[in-house]
Amino acid sequence: MDETQRVDEIGARAGRGLRWSILGNLVTRAGSFAMGLVLARVLAADDFGTYAVALAATQLVMHVKDVGIQAATVQWRGRLEDMAPTATVLSFVFATGLYGLFWGFAPVFARMAGNEDATGVVRLLTSIILIEAFTAVRSAALLRRFDQDKLTLAIMIGFVANAAVAITLALRGAGAYSFAWGQVAASVVTGVLIFVWGRVPVRLGLDREVAGRLLRFGIPSALGFGLEAVLMNADYVVVGNVLGAEQLGYYLLAFNVSSWVPGIIGTALRYVSLPSFSRLAEDPAALSEGVRRSVPVMVTFVLPPALVMAVLAHPLISFLYGERWDFSAGVLRWLAVLMVVRMLISFLAVDILTGLGATRTTVWLNLVWAAALLPALMAGAHLGGIRGAAVAHALVAAFVAFPFALFLLHRVGVRVRPALPALVRPAAAAVAAGALMLVLDGLTAGGPALVRLVVAGGAGLLLFVLVAVPGATMHKLARRSA
Repeated sequence: MDETQRVDEIGARAGRGLRWSILGNLVTRAGSFAMGLVLARVLAADDFGTYAVALAATQLVMHVKDVGIQAATVQWRGRLEDMAPTATVLSFVFATGLYGLFWGFAPVFARMAGNEDATGVVRLLTSIILIEAFTAVRSAALLRRFDQDKLTLAIMIGFVANAAVAITLALRGAGAYSFAWGQVAASVVTGVLIFVWGRVPVRLGLDREVAGRLLRFGIPSALGFGLEAVLMNADYVVVGNVLGAEQLGYYLLAFNVSSWVPGIIGTALRYVSLPSFSRLAEDPAALSEGVRRSVPVMVTFVLPPALVMAVLAHPLISFLYGERWDFSAGVLRWLAVLMVVRMLISFLAVDILTGLGATRTTVWLNLVWAAALLPALMAGAHLGGIRGAAVAHALVAAFVAFPFALFLLHRVGVRVRPALPALVRPAAAAVAAGALMLVLDGLTAGGPALVRLVVAGGAGLLLFVLVAVPGATMHKLARRSA
């Protein structure tokens, strides 16, 4: 089988998985959006700030909870049944030990973030890693088989439980605990379904050879993803420590909005990109061909919502959450830039390197990124408040992390240059659409937020599509829909 056929075969399976992942993420993100609208009107900004501290802690432990066993399972070369008993034992042992350590560390972490009241919420929310420990191997099995339909359905059902619990508790005055209990409920429901649908025999064992192979791949992978979690949540700790819980609440709301696209498209891509790149990595030419095809598609999908967030941040925040949250708009502009760069680095470069087995390389990427980011965040928060922190995060990602990621891809033999010609159209479309949005937003300034979004955003998105999508593709889509 030549490289093109191999890419096409894996691409077809990944495409099916991607469609299910995007559908599930669209549904859950739409639900999360609706739930966020309700909670933003019930809870205060400092409740969001307290939750942000717990969320940062959870993101960190979630990425290192099983020392990369789940990623190692997806990438495993050989029969899943041979390694599943050992992988299950390792995942549970490490997750349990980590939760015990973090239970004791929670008060220190909360003080570091400037909010000692967050200790209880941190301890509750991080408990979901105990549930994840039971399902890590089975989630990986679903990903290996591209059974994203089952994984998606489990997540969607879990979200229903999340919304029901969180909104009920918020209305009864539970504050930040409403977020945490909702997430725990979702994790339990989703975990039970994945455990059943994963179709992995319930067996425990510890094969030293298998454990060695898993840990040699998993530990560097966990370090890389753990550092990635630090990078994506360090601003919560810095903003909370420097500016307090209320300012952190405004920052969290803006960050949540900027995370819609990574949550919908990026998470769906990650469900299929790691297994896809892992298969393509067996043939370097096929991997480069996969990169050439995937990069322009991802950029074309990501740029339009990023433009709306960056150019129309004020009417967007005002329309969605009300004018009392408008302070978040200045933050959102810069976090939209971060979103684009973050997806290129985290959801593309990191997954390619992981698929190649170059997990130590991802550690170096994130170490360099963190070394530049942490002092920049401190300086940005002190000099420019929450907007300064967002500016620092975006600039470090664009001018430090992204060039270094390209360098590392080049070092391992992945050719990115063939994808560049296909990026000209979406880049030109972004410039034209952004300029049109600015002009139309200026003309409608002072009007209702919805009018500004419909007029400026609608016209800009239409122009983007007309410029970015080739005419032949437009005609093909028109014929299919006819």
